[in-house]
Amino acid sequence: MTSQTANAAVSVGGSVFSRLSVLDRFLPLWIFIAMAVGIGLGRLFPGLAPALDSIKLDTVSLPIAIGLLWMMYPVLAKVKYGKIPAIVGNWKMSATSLLLNWVVGPALMFALAWLLLPNHPEYRTGLIIVGLARCIAMVLIWNMLACGDNEYAAVLVAINSVFQIVMYTILGYFYLTIVPGLLGAQSVVLNISIWDITKSVLIFLGIPLAAGFLTRLILGRVKGDEWYETKFVPRLSPTAIVGLLFTIVMMFSLKGEVILERPLDVVRIALPLLLYFGIMFLVSFGVSYLLKFPYADTATISFTAASNNFELAIAVAIAVFGLASGEALATVVGPLVEVPVLVGLVYVSLWLGRKLYPNDPLWRAGSASNALRTD
Repeated sequence: MTSQTANAAVSVGGSVFSRLSVLDRFLPLWIFIAMAVGIGLGRLFPGLAPALDSIKLDTVSLPIAIGLLWMMYPVLAKVKYGKIPAIVGNWKMSATSLLLNWVVGPALMFALAWLLLPNHPEYRTGLIIVGLARCIAMVLIWNMLACGDNEYAAVLVAINSVFQIVMYTILGYFYLTIVPGLLGAQSVVLNISIWDITKSVLIFLGIPLAAGFLTRLILGRVKGDEWYETKFVPRLSPTAIVGLLFTIVMMFSLKGEVILERPLDVVRIALPLLLYFGIMFLVSFGVSYLLKFPYADTATISFTAASNNFELAIAVAIAVFGLASGEALATVVGPLVEVPVLVGLVYVSLWLGRKLYPNDPLWRAGSASNALRTD
């Protein structure tokens, strides 16, 4: 993983920080620059966004889709798939993650949307749609940066994908039709087929997962596991961050004009999102800590619970309500808020890990020297 970034957060000012690559040392700065560059490109070249959005992979703009697949592939190529069967057998951790993702997460987003957007039903509906879409893409990046368990992250992403196919329309009906009716508000019918959800999962998880697995399988056999871990992975790992930055530039060049054209609406939508990401992360971290899960697993559970599948949420909102709808706007603002907030939570996770897990090998003396080795 990109352990350089992790130890930059916990060893600021130390010898390790001074030896980090420029990319890792100033990652938050690069992300904000990427956001600014994206907005600038969209403003300077008004025809750029329609051109980029004219070609799609499924329902996602092709440049963004390429960026998502690009940033996920290095992470999934680093996964040690032989460890997964043992991880799957830990039902306590898996059950905790499922509870947080499919019970706590949607309920919290529903509550925040209704509490903070009582007079904006279209934005409220959009946020609920976001809350129902559990993350299967960017969470791998946040987890990697926070020194979470790559293998466990791959397992949770796969489990969430299966549950997403089965539960998305069911929970959508519950939170948008049944509960509003009980509250005396207008109900919303969410018409989205299981196949549409399955396509999103197959593309944005299936493609990079298959590529990562085959890369490890083929190169491991041809060149050997030692070469793969010590030569190939360290060279491949930084490209995940490059893919993330590319994705951010594309996202903000396509959608960043929303921030400039409707700033007050963006602020209204951003507030419940900010609270959602923060609360979900802290609750998940606290529950995992109380259940005595190791730091790496705690970080993985927390970021999985606090992230959302914006590709699916945007696709659903546009398909059901239209591109110019308030529901679509709310889902578009989702990733624009999630990216900087989750980067901040990476550093929060590392700080909490060092404070609450002082005996974890990651924080022990001597680990700093290993931090420069990408593993």
